[in-house]
Amino acid sequence: MDLKNLFSKISFDSSSREQATKKDAPSHWVKCPECHALMFFKEVESQDNICPKCNFHMRIGAKRRIEILADQGTFVEYDENLRPNDPLKFVDKTSYKKRVELAEKKTGRTSSVLSGECEINEIPVQIVVFDFSFMGGSLGSVEGEKIVRAVNRAIEKRQGLIIVSASGGARMQESTFALMQMAKTSAALKKLDHAKLPYISILTDPTMGGVSASFAFLGDIIMAEPGALIGFAGQRVIKQTIGADLPEGFQRAEFLLEKGSIDMVVNRAQMKQTLSDLLTMFQKEEIAN
Repeated sequence: MDLKNLFSKISFDSSSREQATKKDAPSHWVKCPECHALMFFKEVESQDNICPKCNFHMRIGAKRRIEILADQGTFVEYDENLRPNDPLKFVDKTSYKKRVELAEKKTGRTSSVLSGECEINEIPVQIVVFDFSFMGGSLGSVEGEKIVRAVNRAIEKRQGLIIVSASGGARMQESTFALMQMAKTSAALKKLDHAKLPYISILTDPTMGGVSASFAFLGDIIMAEPGALIGFAGQRVIKQTIGADLPEGFQRAEFLLEKGSIDMVVNRAQMKQTLSDLLTMFQKEEIAN
């Protein structure tokens, strides 16, 4: 057999063939970050993005969170047109304006907060949900304003308020403007307290920085998802500051529950029913008073 002639008939020109890149090829498999199990993505989605092998709660976006918590078709978004400006003309590796544009293109939203009104098992409530995929869920002027407006709507309509936090903290590109949102939102929540209306804070992975140091820990009920990272500064910064080794998992939801910093750790699958039960309890208490 003439091997030279045989191989000469085979074309090795890859330019004439279209090959699916890793980016173009659809991925139907999900790898759990905790137990590293490989699962079909529909299996994970059907369980609210919880690993069926080890119960690890994977991060989810704001819209998916609303789908899980709200009664179908009841969510109405408010203040969706609010968008951040650039008061400091901030530039590091790239400009703040450019970062916002990229985040908007990535998420289809103008801020890291999705706020509105919905029903949870037919109980009307104001809800604010952070999305970590928009600039790390950072707290800026727009996010603070959306929270305050949600508080005002809750007072006006005599409804409870739920805030689902997923944030790295205050947005550094807005500097003091972002830090002032901590005081602004805390003051608004005090008005909600005076109106004797409930505020339930849900801490998800991660809840850090100025968010954890303000409204996230001001709830009448503070609950967290299993394994959520919760704290102010990172573990390495704390260790360098105090010069001592830290307990294992000291910034995880279960440790905070053990030390009394939060009220409960609730599995995502039971979150909606738990919220419904709490809101019903608060409603009965308001009627009794």
